[in-house]
Amino acid sequence: MTGKSAALRHPEKRNRPDNIIQRKPPWIRVKAPTSPIYRETRDIVRENGLHTVCEEAGCPNIGECWAKKHATFMIMGDTCTRACAFCNVATGTPLPLDSMEPVKIGTAAARLGLEHIVVTSVDRDDLADGGASHFAEVIVRIREFAPSVTVEILTPDFKDKEGAIEVVAEARPDVFNHNLETVPRLYPTIRPGARYFTSLELLHRAKKLDPGVFTKSGLMVGLGESRAEVHQVMDDMRAADVDFVTIGQYLQPTPKHAAIDRFVTPDEFDAYASAARGKGFLMVAATPLTRSSYHADANFAQLREARRSMIESAANV
Repeated sequence: MTGKSAALRHPEKRNRPDNIIQRKPPWIRVKAPTSPIYRETRDIVRENGLHTVCEEAGCPNIGECWAKKHATFMIMGDTCTRACAFCNVATGTPLPLDSMEPVKIGTAAARLGLEHIVVTSVDRDDLADGGASHFAEVIVRIREFAPSVTVEILTPDFKDKEGAIEVVAEARPDVFNHNLETVPRLYPTIRPGARYFTSLELLHRAKKLDPGVFTKSGLMVGLGESRAEVHQVMDDMRAADVDFVTIGQYLQPTPKHAAIDRFVTPDEFDAYASAARGKGFLMVAATPLTRSSYHADANFAQLREARRSMIESAANV
């Protein structure tokens, strides 16, 4: 993670009361990163001057993923224009876009020998298109430098940026991901800069623009949501034709962030996964440590196989 202090990373949270960070249960704990391949991945990221959400958001799976050369690249800088209560990415006024960043991402994808790459970003409400054209250029450059790599994007909501979704969809990512993050009732406190139905419509619009793209969205649990609310969000996702849902435990980054309401048990995650499969998702990942890009390469292979099986089954009816 970047060396910025909490006060510098989150100036808008400075005057908030502290929330106690609860001790993690045994099923949440992970090993510290130590492998040589982890260090090799870190060096490639550093040498190209890139940012990763793995570091900036303090992902608990960084040791495991980087040991397999799986890094989720975060484009458009390391500073977000929004201030979600759950997120550890720094907030403030971003720097101008790096015009060479798409080339750097493409080069890194080739050097890492990736089969599947995940690219996300900070919110850039300061840009006329929210960064949509930059996303599209990154996709183009990845395909130029690493033509066999499948591309998964995790975008912001592009709120009030007319035509932005169309620009990204035209670049034809293999997976179009946008996280709803939490249930509608909690948006005012957890995701105050966003709107639930704007995010839902983005997913629906992405699928309409390119019916062949896999759409994906994720939820955090443990913020005070009810099971019924989680089920309703899954129903909303399916109504928007979302293919893949991820559900993971919210982990509080600092005392200034939203408090954990509770740690959801592995059995409850299994129940959510079973319910999601019953609702018709092609792919479900629901565990305490699930994150949007966790095991993304293996999940993509399963997602593609699930669609192939579904098409074959329909043809045989």
